[in-house]
Amino acid sequence: MTNKLLQLVIGLLPILMVLGNSMLIPILPSIEADLHLNSSWSGFILSSFTIPAAVVIPFVGMLSDRFGRKRLIIVSLWIMVLGSVLCVVSGEVNENVSLFMIGRGLQGVGASGTTPLAMALIGDIFQGKERSRMLGSLEVFNGIGKVVAPLTGATLAILVHWNHAFWVFPVLCMVILIGLRKTVETKEVYHKADKKSLYSIFISKGRLLFPLYAIGGVGLFLLFGILFFLSYHIENTFHIDGFFKGFTFIFPLGAMTISSYWCGGRLKADEELGWTYMKCGMLMMSVPLGFLIFFSSLGFLMFFITVSFGGLGLMLPVINTFITGSVSESERGLVVSIYGAVRFGGVALGPIAYSVWREDTIEMFEITFGLSLVNLFCFWYLNHRKERRVNLI
Repeated sequence: MTNKLLQLVIGLLPILMVLGNSMLIPILPSIEADLHLNSSWSGFILSSFTIPAAVVIPFVGMLSDRFGRKRLIIVSLWIMVLGSVLCVVSGEVNENVSLFMIGRGLQGVGASGTTPLAMALIGDIFQGKERSRMLGSLEVFNGIGKVVAPLTGATLAILVHWNHAFWVFPVLCMVILIGLRKTVETKEVYHKADKKSLYSIFISKGRLLFPLYAIGGVGLFLLFGILFFLSYHIENTFHIDGFFKGFTFIFPLGAMTISSYWCGGRLKADEELGWTYMKCGMLMMSVPLGFLIFFSSLGFLMFFITVSFGGLGLMLPVINTFITGSVSESERGLVVSIYGAVRFGGVALGPIAYSVWREDTIEMFEITFGLSLVNLFCFWYLNHRKERRVNLI
């Protein structure tokens, strides 16, 4: 198996997850119109995907420790295919809302076996510098997905009816399934972590893991919440829709992707360098969000969130590497999957929260800055603990 092909196959997993929500943002108005929903449902359309994923992810992680990453990824992909087909059918059968929501829920269950298990799989296969590089590339694919997804959604909204856009998921699932068969060998021996060992993990590593979980979850909460606000702000205030609205997402998401790529390529096996990147990322993310309280015109908004998400992109590869390298292979599936669940929770709750907060933009930006300060506090806590100087990479 070649690392390049394996890197591509594993990298498609987070892209699949990102498409589950980001691709829908430009076509939400069409879905709402056809299903006769008001705009307050938009957040729930997105969260009907992420909430089931957040709930199921820890169980998928435990099962992958027992039965193998590849097997659980394959099952997850087939569930994703089933959910996508139901979403397609829902648009043909009298615009059936219930069928659509069931399909979205199944898509979310299927997504539970994508990014978290991709991280665990990389942790199993690679070590040291190569592991850091591969985990960095995973965030690059994640960022590429976030850039491509809105453009894909906006383009499909022009070319086809909204429900046929969901055929993208089965096609991508089939590509990944074929790639997994060619690149990943099935590993026979996996271990089941008992309650006692899980308890000991979080007693010994909790002071490292929980703040890292919080930083990743809050970061993704802010990302998807602000993107949700940006989508409606551009359309309702400036009457920009379709492809051009999707194009505006390239700037913040592109900054996050570039910084993730840069960080992943330089992180190597240097823990101190990782802490330095996290510190820089924290400042890059928090300071611009504070300026938004005072300067919130479209130009300032685009500039500040571009810098902010560039900072988030600098942090995520470091967090991935620290969490993945902090435990052994037999424990990695659960530990990484809990992190994935927290990230999914942030993605799920962001659009819901910002759909409420957008009524008062100044207050919304104040809350946003406040949440970024929570991340700063978590980093300060980590940075002042001597226990952090363990071999994490």
